[in-house]
This record gives sequence, structure tokens and C-alpha cells, in this order.
Amino acid sequence: MNTDKYLKRIGADEFDIKPNIETLKFLQKQHLLNVPFENLDIHWQRPIILHNEKFYEKVVEQKRGGFCYELNGLFYQLLENLGFENKIVSARVSNGKGGFGEEYDHLAILTEIEDEKYLTDVGFGDFTAKPLKFVLGIEQKDENGIYRITKFDKDYFLVEKKDGNEWKHEYIFKDKPRELSEFEEMCKFHQTSPESHFTRGKVCSLMTETGRKTLTDKKFIVTKGGEKTEHDVNSDEQFEQILESEFGIKA
Repeated sequence: MNTDKYLKRIGADEFDIKPNIETLKFLQKQHLLNVPFENLDIHWQRPIILHNEKFYEKVVEQKRGGFCYELNGLFYQLLENLGFENKIVSARVSNGKGGFGEEYDHLAILTEIEDEKYLTDVGFGDFTAKPLKFVLGIEQKDENGIYRITKFDKDYFLVEKKDGNEWKHEYIFKDKPRELSEFEEMCKFHQTSPESHFTRGKVCSLMTETGRKTLTDKKFIVTKGGEKTEHDVNSDEQFEQILESEFGIKA
């Protein structure tokens, strides 16, 4: 991995990089502003292989995005190269009905700085702009919402986002280090199973300074200053045109 090239890819090449919380916050936000969350390879019949060289080629050299295993897998390596103390953790994503996915459903990062831990995540789509302090029960305000981490049961911790007066489950995770290879089975599942939401349609989504823009097979949605606009996508040609003009990705 060429660390300087990676930093340039996310617009962080001129920042004074030191392994502290200010740098971590900056890097996470820059990553989210410049590298989209997307599942396009799944629909273009291009296998996603769990290897950092593959991630780097795609994200940095080809200026693409990816999904959690790719984005957080690569970001983990960048943080390691910059002197941060990190570990990969496995998370199980909420199904919106009170349950959660299988182990290794999602890959996230825990970063330790001066005896404090932070949940770091650049691969979960519309999520926090900056790392969450791994402290239980406190509301943490982020430009993308209000979040908290609580104890779910004896093994898992729960990440939630405030929705009005309610708390919406995002995912649960264990504070246990994992290896990238452990995610292979679930990575294959998400690429091939009709039960995976990633196989059901294309998506490309990027955080912006004023909100988010998301392209699917059916819609191009732009959220700006809390206001949402939607445009229908009526053909593959229109999808590819928006993909290139808005995200810089050629089909």
C-alpha cells in the first residue's frame, strides 16, 4: 500500500498526521466524503476477494468505493500504517425487526488512543461522520445524528441512533479482535445469496458536506440541509450517466 497515495485519495495528504483523536476524526470524515459505499461489483459479476491489495487497487488506484469488508479492511490498514492501535471486530447488523444478522455480517474497527477506545467505521453507509467513543450509555452528537453505545447482553454491545424519541438499533458487536480471513464466508454470502440485500439491487452512496447522495437502480436521492429530492432512474444508461457524473465511476 502506498500510504501517501491513499491519503491523497481521501484529501488528507496535506494534513499533519499524528496518531491522535483529532487525526482519527479527520481521516474518518474525509474517507466518507471521498470514498462511496457501493456494491456494484456484485452486480457486475466481479468477485470481491478479501485481500488488502485488492482493496487498495479498487479504492485508491481505480477511485472506486466498496462495502464494509473492503472499506473498513483497507482503512484499518491505513490506520495501522499511521501508527494507530486498532483491531478489527465483527458486528451483526439489525434487521429492523428486533433481530440481527449472523456473526461477521459487518466488519468494523476499534481504535485505542491514550487508553480510550473509539468505534471507527467508514463502511456502513449512512452512519456516523466521526468515531464514537466506546463509552456506555452516553448520547454522542454527530453531524449525522445522535448515537449511543449500550450493553446488549453479556457478550455484545449495541450501537443505536436516535430517531425522534426512539432509539433505532444499528448493529451489535463484541470487543474481540478478528482476522480479515474470518469474514470470508459472510463476504461470499453477501455477494451470492438472494437473502442478502446487496444482491437485490445496485447502490452507490456518498456523504457530502451538506448531507448525502445515493444512487440505486430506481432512484437518485440527494439530501441537502435536511431536505430530500428524488429523481427517477429509468434505464441502465441513465444509471451509468449519474454514476459517472456524480461519483466519478465508469461502468
